[in-house]
Amino acid sequence: MSESAEKPEVFQLPAEPPVAAPARNRRAAAQRVREARDRLTSTSGTRPAFDHELVRQYAETRLSASYVVMLLVVVTGVLFGIWMDPLAAGAWTVAMLSIHAVVIRNCNRFLKEPASVPRTRTWRRRFVLLDLLYGLAWTAILIHPTELNVVSSTLLMFLMLLVVAVSSMLAASLPIAALAATMPVTAAIAVNFALSGSFEKYVLAALTVAAEGYFALLAHRLHSTTLATLQARAEKDVLIAELEQSKAISDEARHRAEAANVAKSRFLAQMSHELRTPLNAILGFSEVMKSEIFGAHAVPAYKDYSADIHNSGVHLLNLINEILDLSRIEAGRYELNEEAISLVHVVTDCHHLLKLRATSRGITIHEVFEQGMPRIWGDERAVRQVVLNLLSNAIKFTPQGGEIWLKAGWTASGGQYLSVKDTGSGIPEEEIPIVLASFGQGSNSIKSAEQGAGLGLPIAKSLIDMHGGTFTLKSKLRIGTEVIVTFPPERVMSALAPLADEAPPLQPDTIDTSENARARRQPIMNAGTGL
Repeated sequence: MSESAEKPEVFQLPAEPPVAAPARNRRAAAQRVREARDRLTSTSGTRPAFDHELVRQYAETRLSASYVVMLLVVVTGVLFGIWMDPLAAGAWTVAMLSIHAVVIRNCNRFLKEPASVPRTRTWRRRFVLLDLLYGLAWTAILIHPTELNVVSSTLLMFLMLLVVAVSSMLAASLPIAALAATMPVTAAIAVNFALSGSFEKYVLAALTVAAEGYFALLAHRLHSTTLATLQARAEKDVLIAELEQSKAISDEARHRAEAANVAKSRFLAQMSHELRTPLNAILGFSEVMKSEIFGAHAVPAYKDYSADIHNSGVHLLNLINEILDLSRIEAGRYELNEEAISLVHVVTDCHHLLKLRATSRGITIHEVFEQGMPRIWGDERAVRQVVLNLLSNAIKFTPQGGEIWLKAGWTASGGQYLSVKDTGSGIPEEEIPIVLASFGQGSNSIKSAEQGAGLGLPIAKSLIDMHGGTFTLKSKLRIGTEVIVTFPPERVMSALAPLADEAPPLQPDTIDTSENARARRQPIMNAGTGL
């Protein structure tokens, strides 16, 4: 009987870390928490800062409209003095002006005090009570014992609408104060009309209540608009504060980055000599030991160890040189030593240098060069370093038996280009920006046995950019990679055409036979001797 299959092991995948909420969501959550806290600590359901601002706007509005209210009170007193008892009308006018003076005085006192949440609540209640007293005073003059007729009804409706409209507009910042100032007047007029018992008066009473509702709704809308304006201004202030804070943080980070960059440059400049001097000693002595110049090793394994030390030293020296070159390029201290160079000649030399390495891996390198190309104006060391980096990468990531094509020729704009194409494993499209960054390595590079520091392509791209050229990397996974670098037409040194004009003669064609010419041709020692 066959054995039962083994139970497969079940692996539990690690829980994914929670995704950090974006800054926008965090800001919105913090704002909701702040608004909830403000509503709990506020008597009006808004933020305490908004409560103070609304009361402040109420006080400023009452102060700006103080003369209008005084004019309305005086005109009403004069009108009722003609219609009713002049003494009662005068007493009412004095009482209304006194109440108005108290309101104005309290508004001035409130505006002079510093902002405080408890004091704002106290002033809010005080202004509501003053508006209630203001409305009751208007009720006392609008309710009179005379019989209502058409003229009196029309006058009462007009005055009631005028008082309600003015009070609603003045107290729009405090809807409770607006209701306290208008509800007594509206209720008294409506009840007065309703008690008359006629249908026309019922209609006027209904219109009075409707007018009160309309002005109450208008005051509420004005309050909502004012509150939305305050909220928008507060959000703007918060955003401005956040921008200023972010700018301060970014400036500080920039200063730190600049200081770190300066420290890095100083460190590399000082450590350049200190690092290369012991490395040169290590390379020299290890080469002597692996070559057994002073005699064979007692233990044969020491020869292999010496070769490993030498190879490690060479790798470390190349890495240090690359880091120093990249730091100089990034710091803008890399200077091009420009001269007339042949691109094809440089590529051919680099091919010969790395041909043995490619042959050992079974890689075939093909050369496709256009003949008769003129020289270009550039730094030969930099161009050679670019070609070596590109060709080394191609050999490193091309499997055994693969092929590499080296191409050099003309561009469509009149410049010159260099192309290095291989049949390696390729680079995923999303990893191309990574491999072009400093110390960036793709997934294939990490899996490869020959890992580097990720500086070859960034250095090559930076050197080409310094020459004013372009650096293009094209790659397809499991197909290959092609790197194309171009030099602009301005760096191509085309041969100069011959001059069309004839050159001037070296000696004049005519011979001067004058006595002065003969005197100039005589030897100096013979002058005056008659010879």
